[in-house]
Amino acid sequence: MRLEERTVDKVTVVQIHGDIVLNGSHPSVADRVRHLLEENHRRIVLDLADARYVDSGGLGEIVESFTAAKNRGGTVKLLGITRRLNDLLVITKLLDVFECFETEAEAVQSFGDPEAVR
Repeated sequence: MRLEERTVDKVTVVQIHGDIVLNGSHPSVADRVRHLLEENHRRIVLDLADARYVDSGGLGEIVESFTAAKNRGGTVKLLGITRRLNDLLVITKLLDVFECFETEAEAVQSFGDPEAVR
């Protein structure tokens, strides 16, 4: 797995390439999100369009990222989820927890006015 990040209108977009699996390569998604939170990034989008496969451990990483952000006053939203991941989120009833978007523009705009961020 490879992670790339960029900032769009004060929103950090983390693009995930490859598989998100238990005992996958490091840093993990949750580790990267915790690092971003420590650097005071509170508006985070996980771009999963290039994630080929997500197992239960990978789903745990996404949930852990969401929880870490929420506990620190931040937000994690999902972008470009695959049909398989959508089905997994439905089965686990997590689709109601995450805000999911099809385009990066929609995901970034969902955070509201970037000037309102301190």
